[in-house]
Amino acid sequence: MALLTACAAAAAAPSGAVRLLQWEGPVDRPVFGSYVGEPDIAPELLTEGFLAAHPDIRWRREGLHAFHHKRYDEALDCFRRAATYADKASMAMLAEMHWEGLGVPRDRPIAYAWMDLAAERMYPNFTILRERYWRELSKEEQEAAIERGQALLAEFGDAAARPRLERILRTEGRKVTGSRTGSVGFVRIVPMTGPMAGKGQVMRADDYYRRDYWDPQRYWAWQDEVWKAPRKENVDVGDVEQVPAKP
Repeated sequence: MALLTACAAAAAAPSGAVRLLQWEGPVDRPVFGSYVGEPDIAPELLTEGFLAAHPDIRWRREGLHAFHHKRYDEALDCFRRAATYADKASMAMLAEMHWEGLGVPRDRPIAYAWMDLAAERMYPNFTILRERYWRELSKEEQEAAIERGQALLAEFGDAAARPRLERILRTEGRKVTGSRTGSVGFVRIVPMTGPMAGKGQVMRADDYYRRDYWDPQRYWAWQDEVWKAPRKENVDVGDVEQVPAKP
């Protein structure tokens, strides 16, 4: 699928200087036996409790598992659930599935609308695919994509979806066990669920409750780092140009 194999695009900064918006390749996910982890999250942290507090990650993982086993109806449902909590990767997968007609009738205008949402934060891979989609649409399909995309934007755009996840992060983050001053450095946790359950693993509470995972503003900044968001500036994305894939 294009989400996993496409490469390269060009962008022009407002100053007129050309800067490349280059395909980043798939996000590196560590593997532990048959268990696929999450980038920058230690495997012992991926307990049921952690995933319940991060439904964006939880439902994306469920969706990817279903997708790779060709259970496309299930994958669509899971990716849509994750998209409810502002997960851009899941929106990109929804776009690809509608573009290719996997689990749903092929629908290029709605595929573009989903990829447009996935590219809302200018993550390079999703922005590149959005521009490729747009050029391949007919004028009528472009008009339909804009019109039909309004309902998706209202429900799944960052303005609507981020607050849903932020409420959960704040609620679950208040459950931190520790001192009255909020310190959890002395607390140790034995995971009872997840890939490290039953293996004698002990984790530090300040790793589990790392602020990047629980503080909403830091969470979004961490997501930007994982997905390699460009510097905050106005960017006009130009025509996509093929460049050699990274070795």
